[in-house]
Amino acid sequence: MALRLLAEVSPQDLLVALAELHSHVLRYVKSMALKCAVDLGIPDAMHRRGGAATLTDIATDAAVHPAKVADLRRLMELLSTTGMFTVTNGEGTGADDSGAVVCKLTTACRFLVGSLNLSPMVPFLVSPPVVSFFFSMCDWLRSEPAVAGSLFEQARGCSQWEMASSDATLNRILNDSMVADSKLFLEVIILDKGRVFRGLSSLVDVGGGHGAATQVIATAFPRIKCTVLDLPHVIGQDVTGDGNVNFVAGNMFESIPPANAVLLKLAAKEIILASNKHGFNYL
Repeated sequence: MALRLLAEVSPQDLLVALAELHSHVLRYVKSMALKCAVDLGIPDAMHRRGGAATLTDIATDAAVHPAKVADLRRLMELLSTTGMFTVTNGEGTGADDSGAVVCKLTTACRFLVGSLNLSPMVPFLVSPPVVSFFFSMCDWLRSEPAVAGSLFEQARGCSQWEMASSDATLNRILNDSMVADSKLFLEVIILDKGRVFRGLSSLVDVGGGHGAATQVIATAFPRIKCTVLDLPHVIGQDVTGDGNVNFVAGNMFESIPPANAVLLKLAAKEIILASNKHGFNYL
């Protein structure tokens, strides 16, 4: 088989194919490296210094052990291959006057800092509860549909929402992730299709979490009385209404507070605005 493959494919193409295979098998390393950088606060450290910092400054701000600065450089160089940072050594353009290694934020990495900060999504999407259930994919595909449920349910014995209700840490990082994602998404939606909210006097955000998306709407359209509906463990006791945003703990399958329109965010980046007058509007 090997001799036949060598006869059919050039050595150069074989090397390219082998590199592609290794890239797929080891791609998880890049996700883990990004999580490490976020956990260390590296993007924020660089942002505070104007978007660029020397390796020494990053190590200081991130409390990296002095003996592991060389390992930190390897981490940054790995992430530079993903487009999250650029790394320039002392001999290249962009290095500081001392010739030190300089790391810079890229446009993609700017979504991990500042007001449009999606960094809370990283520790959730790369957390053990989220990543480890993929190891059950083979068993799930071979299972009877009525027995298996979703992939997550087969691996964990419950849905991710049920798990979050009994796991305070998972609940926190899940909510933080949804808040960050919803805030940015609604900012873009209002810029592009904000007209669909005009004329409404009240709105209920079903499954609205801590109200990040609703707050964006309430700020842009202060005349809309907004209500956030979500499960009791999601809203929690520390979440209170602010201005024209009210929080209601409940189950959407049992009761939804009355309003002109219902806002429902689906898993696939899509918003449904359901109104008694206008039917369903897909954003």
